[in-house]
Amino acid sequence: MYARVWIPDPEEVWKSAELLKDYKPGDKVLQLRLEEGKVSLCIELPPLRNPDILVGENDLTALSYLHEPAVLHNLKVRFIDSKLIYTYCGIVLVAINPYEQLPIYGEDIINAYSGQNMGDMDPHIFAVAEEAYKQMARDERNQSIIVSGESGAGKTVSAKYAMRYFATVSGSASEANVEEKVLASNPIMESIGNAKTTRNDNSSRFGKYIEIGFDKRYRIIGANMRTYLLEKSRVVFQAEEERNYHIFYQLCASAALPEFKTLRLGNANYFHYTKQGGSPVIDGVDDAKEMANTRQACTLLGISDSYQMGIFRILAGILHLGNVEFASRDSDSCTHEPLTIFCDLMGVEYEEMAHWLCHRKLATATETYIKPISKLHAINARDALAKHIYANLFNWIVDHVNKALHATVKQHSFIGVLDIYGFETFEINSFEQFCINYANEKLQQQFNMHVFKLEQEEYMKEQIPWTLIDFYDNQPCINLIEAKMGVLDLLDEECKMPKGSDDSWAQKLYNTHLNKCALFEKPRMSNKAFIIKHFADKVEYQCEGFLEKNKDTVYEEQIKVLKSSKFKLLPELFQDEEKVLSPTSATPSGRVPLSRMPIKPAKARPGQASKEHKKTVGHQFRNSLHLLMETLNATTPHYVRCIKPNDFKFPFTFDEKRAVQQLRACGVLETIRISAAGFPSRWTYQEFFSRYRVLMKQRDVLGDRKQTCKNVLEKLIQDKDKYQFGKTKIFFRAGQVAYLEKIRADKLRAACIRIQKTIRGWLMRKKYIRMRKAAITIQRHVRGYQARCCITATAKNKTRAAITIQKFQRMYVVRKRYQCMRDATIALQALLRGYMVRNRYQMMLREHKSVVIQKHVRGWLARRRYRRTLRAIVYLQCCYRRMMAKRELKKLKIEARSVERYKKLHIGLENKIMQLQRKIDEQVKGSPSPASGKPCQRLGYLSQHCGRSQNALNFLGKGACVMSLPCHLFTITYISCIFLNTFLERQSPQDYHMLNEDGELWLAYEGLKQANRLLESQLQSQKKSHENELESLRGEIQSLKEENNRQQQLLAQNLQLPPEARIEASLQHEITRLTNENLVREMMLQELAWGLTDLLQLPHITSSNDLTLTKTMCVCFSQELKPRGVAVNLIPGLPAYILFMCVRHADYLNDDQKVRSLLTSTINGIKKVLKKRGDDFETVSFWLSNTCRFLHCLKQYSGEEGFMKHNTPRQNEHCLTNFDLAEYRQVLSDLAIQIYQQLVRVLENILQPMIVSGMLEHETIQGVSGVKPTGLRKRTSSIADEGTYTLDSIIRQLNSFHSVMCQHGMDPELIKQVVKQMFYIIGAVTLNNLLLRKDMCSWSKGMQIRYNVSQLEEWLRDKNLMNSGAKETLEPLIQAAQLLQVKKKTDEDAEAICSMCNALTTAQIVKVLNLYTPVNEFEERVLVSFIRTIQVRLRDRKDSPQLLMDAKHIFPVTFPFNPSSLALETIQIPASLGLGFISRV
Repeated sequence: MYARVWIPDPEEVWKSAELLKDYKPGDKVLQLRLEEGKVSLCIELPPLRNPDILVGENDLTALSYLHEPAVLHNLKVRFIDSKLIYTYCGIVLVAINPYEQLPIYGEDIINAYSGQNMGDMDPHIFAVAEEAYKQMARDERNQSIIVSGESGAGKTVSAKYAMRYFATVSGSASEANVEEKVLASNPIMESIGNAKTTRNDNSSRFGKYIEIGFDKRYRIIGANMRTYLLEKSRVVFQAEEERNYHIFYQLCASAALPEFKTLRLGNANYFHYTKQGGSPVIDGVDDAKEMANTRQACTLLGISDSYQMGIFRILAGILHLGNVEFASRDSDSCTHEPLTIFCDLMGVEYEEMAHWLCHRKLATATETYIKPISKLHAINARDALAKHIYANLFNWIVDHVNKALHATVKQHSFIGVLDIYGFETFEINSFEQFCINYANEKLQQQFNMHVFKLEQEEYMKEQIPWTLIDFYDNQPCINLIEAKMGVLDLLDEECKMPKGSDDSWAQKLYNTHLNKCALFEKPRMSNKAFIIKHFADKVEYQCEGFLEKNKDTVYEEQIKVLKSSKFKLLPELFQDEEKVLSPTSATPSGRVPLSRMPIKPAKARPGQASKEHKKTVGHQFRNSLHLLMETLNATTPHYVRCIKPNDFKFPFTFDEKRAVQQLRACGVLETIRISAAGFPSRWTYQEFFSRYRVLMKQRDVLGDRKQTCKNVLEKLIQDKDKYQFGKTKIFFRAGQVAYLEKIRADKLRAACIRIQKTIRGWLMRKKYIRMRKAAITIQRHVRGYQARCCITATAKNKTRAAITIQKFQRMYVVRKRYQCMRDATIALQALLRGYMVRNRYQMMLREHKSVVIQKHVRGWLARRRYRRTLRAIVYLQCCYRRMMAKRELKKLKIEARSVERYKKLHIGLENKIMQLQRKIDEQVKGSPSPASGKPCQRLGYLSQHCGRSQNALNFLGKGACVMSLPCHLFTITYISCIFLNTFLERQSPQDYHMLNEDGELWLAYEGLKQANRLLESQLQSQKKSHENELESLRGEIQSLKEENNRQQQLLAQNLQLPPEARIEASLQHEITRLTNENLVREMMLQELAWGLTDLLQLPHITSSNDLTLTKTMCVCFSQELKPRGVAVNLIPGLPAYILFMCVRHADYLNDDQKVRSLLTSTINGIKKVLKKRGDDFETVSFWLSNTCRFLHCLKQYSGEEGFMKHNTPRQNEHCLTNFDLAEYRQVLSDLAIQIYQQLVRVLENILQPMIVSGMLEHETIQGVSGVKPTGLRKRTSSIADEGTYTLDSIIRQLNSFHSVMCQHGMDPELIKQVVKQMFYIIGAVTLNNLLLRKDMCSWSKGMQIRYNVSQLEEWLRDKNLMNSGAKETLEPLIQAAQLLQVKKKTDEDAEAICSMCNALTTAQIVKVLNLYTPVNEFEERVLVSFIRTIQVRLRDRKDSPQLLMDAKHIFPVTFPFNPSSLALETIQIPASLGLGFISRV
């Protein structure tokens, strides 16, 4: 195979050819064969073609051979075959206008590029914008994006998308939505500054530089716009098939609106200024609708309706002014009606305006006189006035837009977007093209210096010897234009001459520069033109009109008339004209440069205003250009070069001639040339090792990658000047990577041939052996058959007899051998069986004796253990009884001391009783009175009552409740009862009346009654207390039984485990117990932390139980209440159960206010915690689980039959009885949905950085895909580095998520929904990046992706989540991986792809096929015809035209009812919460 080259072609610019024989030094002619088969001869050495594997690269600097045909071919392949409009060329983004709307600018694409490195994604205007935004934040340096190109190349659209990216990514720093205002400035500027041309329907007829300001947090705070070279001549003249500015046609289309009636507008064909092009309508554009958009944008930017109507009045006046006509011979008279309308709209006197349109004031040294002007001069004066009014109105609108976009806070940094015209050359080039090309010369110089500087910095950083690279410096051309005695200087000088003309200026140019400057030439056939050799091409300029456009003359009398207008807006347009004009405020006849630099102008001295006013357009434009270059040099530039692929606006049509012209003009080829002059190809040592490992032998591979690469390169490339070793990279000269690729391909091809040779040899040997065996078998059967046919009948009989003899002889020998072997076997069996039986007997005997010994030993051990246990029990009983006796003795001593004390206090009562005793003894001696019947009855009743009191006291004295009464009461009552009983037993009934002479018996009786009542009430309360205590003890016994059962289950499980696992389980159990105790202590500390001040903030809580509930809620909502292990006593969802039990307690109390306040505080508390720690997955998962459990509890115990059917009878007893909380259930359900969405956002933020690296970039199967050569924009390496995320990182994170959710007791169905959402995010992000990265679309990467997906499916199987629907969310990614791997050639393949990829949209399938890139030469590209076949087959499929999946999509979540089997009374509430009362409801 011979080398392939490029040869020049007049039609296609460059054409591919192949050498027919190798080139040898000294050959003068090369024989070439073109692609169509023709043979051609070439004298000069043609440029070499790159290997096919390098064609279609994202970065042109990745090409091994860097030259014009390689660049052109690479752009064509990407644009036509792959439908890719963006390509990097070093630091430049080349954008080719597709003339078709592409779905690559949506918000999903913006989100995909946000935060990514520039080299990690496919080329895009968003990648450049992201790089500028990132460098601004990282380097603290202002940035600029320079967008240039021909008219119709897409400059305005590119600049618009860059600004949209900044507005979307950064957001606004205030509530004023500054980013919307920045974007709203585009419709206004397009309406007043854009027009239809033959090349572009929306061509910008001015240049603009927009500074987007950012604050310290890099959010948009404002913007500022500077404009350059407005094309004023378009206001009064349009070429064929062109239009005036859009705003005029928008006004005419909206003429029927009521507010526009006073403007007296009509159809665009009625006005002279809008009908000259003959094409007033643009296909697909509704001017009336665009007018509404323009007015809406003006309103958004703060331009009031009155000012808007004023702008429209001035624009309508310009249209009417264009219809003013003059008399044929002289201009003393003009048409009446259009001028009248113009004067009415402008608010000026008709007579004055009509007079000065037809006359001119001339001033001499001695006098001033007025002179009529000719018709031609009058028309020119009218047009000059219209242009001047429009230019000033344009300036005024730009000023107001800047005021609306002005930052209200201090600007920290900015990003400038420069949308400026590219190099222009036409058949007739005038002053406008001269200024444009002059600006491009300055920009090209700045671009060259920046590229040169970056190259130098790269070399210095890698410590490569810096050799001065020769690059084109266009400073001589710039000097020719702007230096002293240059073109502009001579032009300004000629404008000052009284009788200066274009011819005299041309002669001065010839005399000054002809034959003295190599860049200046004179045309052969003209004396009114000159030629300048620009960096892009030679341009011939016609001198006619240069002076007039440079002067930009407007009659002063007409301006004075306008300044005297009663219409207040019109004088505002001219109020700054007497001030010193800024360098960009004056205008050429064709276009106007404007400047809004925030730089204080120098103070003008008196008397200089008139001189400054006379500055020429060229001088002003030169100053504005210098200011622009100062701004660009103070920023970090980023370059976007827009290319127009054809002049007919055909979509995806590539004209090589037009493309080459623009590539030469925009500096792309100069970038290539500078790169090619040094070391254009650069590889890191790891990438070089991975790519060219096949060229190394095992002994060449060292531990040091750098030294390994050095050793290999020294063997492969003998000329050491062809490469250099840097600190981290290897630098190659142009063509060396292609040479290495050829060696690699040859090595792989040789390896493939060897593998094929070996396999084919093995297959042929296997086939040969099979055929040989078959031939031998056939031969054996054939020979046997032939032998059998040759034997006679006698021979057959002899043979049969011999066989019979042999049979019997063999039988005898075999039988004898068998009998011998049988006898020997039987003898051996007998001996062996006897031996085994004797051994078994001995073993049984030993076992019997062992059992007897064990029996006696075990009996002795048991008896000894029993005696020891008995002694221990007796000793413990003694100790316990001694302790109880000591306590009882201590108690009795205390009681004794108390009785003695009260005896002293009441010694008077005892004396009284003794006196009564003496009186009774004295009365006994006398006789009883018969009138004492009633007292006797009363004393009898008192005696009975005292008896009962004594019995009660005896009973209470024996019980424990005596200790709860005051000791003195029982002592006094007991003594009183004893004395009364003794006294009454010894008295006769007749003597009772003598005892009550002073009422002492009555007092004693009343005291006993009160004591009895107190004793009875105390007895009842103590009995109730005993019953409650008994019930609580029963509950504790039940819980202890359950605890014992759990412990027994754990013990049984541990006993079944092996010893190592048993130890680990016991350790885990101990850790869990300690965690539980630790948690209880933390809760106690948290409880103490909530002070009295926080509790008093709730005015509606009054009781102690209410305070306890509030305190519990505070603890529940604290960030520390998270189960950090499966504790025995703290179950998952404990806060939910506690909160529900609090609600149930409030329901039991029938307190509506408490229920509402409790639920409201619960919801607000959860929201507060999530707001504080909403970015912590564990916290969000914890409260999602508890919120769902709380919701399930409210349903389970609501009392509704649908929710109660799974309850136990005991659980049904706990249902709510007083309140229906269905309304709060809905609120909690909404809260759970919010928490779920927050959980999805949290896990998305955690997974997002891992997905692309782990699923796409990392090579899980090492060595399958090699690293292709990359350009200046280096991509992320697929080699796993420290800190690089891999598939294992993703799986570890998934395990962490799953374990946390299970630990928190989340519902299984909810876990499935979370897992499904996680897998959708992984699949969507991976597929979106695959669709935006050409380097990832290869066969080997498809295999890597399929393997990664299989690992995720294995994870689902391990977690028993295959029925969660998560696998189905990965189906688009699986099909995309299969699409990369299947065959893509025939119609059958297309049919298989269409049936297989049912989860992918048509746009996604076509995109993957377009992006498919071979990594090795053995893979084939997808043909364009095959892609078209796929599109035809899929055209009837109705699916979304959107390219990317919505990675932010969240599936609707449901919370299936999941009742708890846990009984509320069995829940162990931490004692530190003080909520024991809620479990007794």
